[in-house]
Amino acid sequence: MRDFKNLDLELWIVNNLIFLIFSGVGEDIEHRSEVGILMNKEARRSLMEWSQILERIILARIKTKILNLTIIQCYAPTETTDKDMKEKFYQQLHETITAVQKRDVIIVMGDMNARIGPNNEGLEHVIGRHGVGNMNENGELFSELCAGCDLIIGGTVFPHKTCHKVSWVSPDNITENQIDHIAISKRFRRSLLDVRNK
Repeated sequence: MRDFKNLDLELWIVNNLIFLIFSGVGEDIEHRSEVGILMNKEARRSLMEWSQILERIILARIKTKILNLTIIQCYAPTETTDKDMKEKFYQQLHETITAVQKRDVIIVMGDMNARIGPNNEGLEHVIGRHGVGNMNENGELFSELCAGCDLIIGGTVFPHKTCHKVSWVSPDNITENQIDHIAISKRFRRSLLDVRNK
């Protein structure tokens, strides 16, 4: 078994059934912003390319029977992070999305540290009515990115019990938030059948 701390960008074979594409920072830096994508053997065979964009963003392009699928896995800076760092992250994410081939289905997913909430006034084309909590600054940044890149935030579209939407609970077990998201190209919205936390 290989140590994740020594990996910068690597395909790591967990066993013959599961594969991990991992992206992170070097050994000398505290590990806080790594991302990865786990895939089964069939997805691994269909993997066309993958690359690290930032230590917080990894891209994988997968061949499917109909169209190619580009998955962009992210770990966004937290709400308390310096504004310049957030802007750099979202600028790079925007550039990554717009560089994807136009015919690909685009899925942006991960821990966006973004509360979206149910109020979608003026953003009906990006956000559904089923978000949790109140929109924070990261939520504004993420929804602006999705609006600019023609993405729809899937976790706000489908009605579920709150326990099936929440992805973070405070240590006191009182505050609950939906900060992990999956967004898909708007023209492929009908391909997204459900988004639910387990």
